[in-house]
Formats: sequence, structure tokens, C-alpha cells
Amino acid sequence: MIDFDRFTHLTFDCYGTIIDWEAGILAAVGPVLERHGASLGEAELLQLYARFEAEQEAGEYKPYRQVLAAVMESMGTELGFTPSEADLLALPQSVGSWPPFSDSVEALQRLQMSFELVILSNIDDDLFAATERLLGLEFDEVITAQQVGSYKPSTRNFEIALERLQVPREKVLHVAQSLFHDHAPAKEMGFTTAWVNRPSRCPGVGVAPPTRCSPDLEVGDLRSLVQLAGL
Repeated sequence: MIDFDRFTHLTFDCYGTIIDWEAGILAAVGPVLERHGASLGEAELLQLYARFEAEQEAGEYKPYRQVLAAVMESMGTELGFTPSEADLLALPQSVGSWPPFSDSVEALQRLQMSFELVILSNIDDDLFAATERLLGLEFDEVITAQQVGSYKPSTRNFEIALERLQVPREKVLHVAQSLFHDHAPAKEMGFTTAWVNRPSRCPGVGVAPPTRCSPDLEVGDLRSLVQLAGL
């Protein structure tokens, strides 16, 4: 257990933690594969996505829209088809409609009564703006990969967060699903972290490469985090 009273800020990963990006990815990519006669199980598709996304984000920074288009192009190469221009736009155009998990909105509303809520996400500003409208709430601070010029698991994203928030890391709890993108770099930076280990078609890792990490707290959803915080 951790003492929630010592935190003033909760930093959140968004996609996979607040937003059900597995459902969003599958809804966007599935029809593309079907049009090209490619067949792949859901877990296999998500594992491919995770591999290609990590490859794209590890190189020189490019907007997430371009990352998503490149992921689709890599899928085509892997599965033996050439994506059309419309196919390449399928993922970036779908992000704003990726659904929140059923507990996300109410949990965030309750948490915001006691904490400053901050988004720390591998996303473009305009894509997150669509997600924020979908959630129907306003975060106290939004820090995107576009603003930082790098993608998690780079520790630079966490360094910039501390600079922007102007609070010591001891007062920040980082809340995220991905061990690879979030917990490993956050723990390296000395943050306390809460792992939202949501049910996944890729159990244990979700849509991310595997990694070893020891979060300070594990919950199955955000509703459980609210309960542990006593809200």
C-alpha cells in the first residue's frame, strides 16, 4: 500500500489506462486487414502493433499521426499487402473515437476532487484534444510527446513533467498500464507508480514490448484506485 495523502498530483498515461486502445486499434485495423484478405488473431495483431509502434517511436521524433501510418505500412509489409492512402489514415483518424474504459470518467471526476490530474501521453496535441472532449472533463495539465519531442519510455518526458508541474517527484503518483512505456522509466526517475493492470488480450504486458519492472501498487482498474485513495 502507498500513502495517498503525500501526493498532490496524479500523472496519467492515457491510451491503455484511461482509453481502451485495444478496442480502438482492433476496430481501425481489422477492416483494413479484411479488405486485403489478411487474417490475424486479435492478440497477434496487437503484438504486431506494439512491435512496430515501439520501433517507430524509438527513432528520431515524428508526430504520432506519422507513427500510426508507419505502423500500418509495416503491418502491410509483414502480412503481404500494400496499404492504400485511406488505409494509412485509418489509425490516426480513429484515435479520437477510441472508447474510454467504463470506469474511467467517474473515477477521474472523483480523483480530481483531491488531486491535480495530469496527462503524460505519447500522443499529438490535436489527437488528445479529441479524446479530452470525449471524456468530457478538463485535465489540470496536458503533456504530450509532441510538446516534449520524444516518446516514453524516454525519461525526458518525465523530466519535462517535473519541470512543468514545479513539484517534487515525491508528491507525484504516476498511474499507467504499460510497464514498458511508463513504469520502467518512471521508476528509473524515482517516481512512485500505480500499475493499472487492466484485462488485456495480451495479459501481463498489454500493447507493449515485455519488460521487467516493479510498480509500487497494482490495481485492476481506476475504480479500485479511487477506493484505495479513500474517495
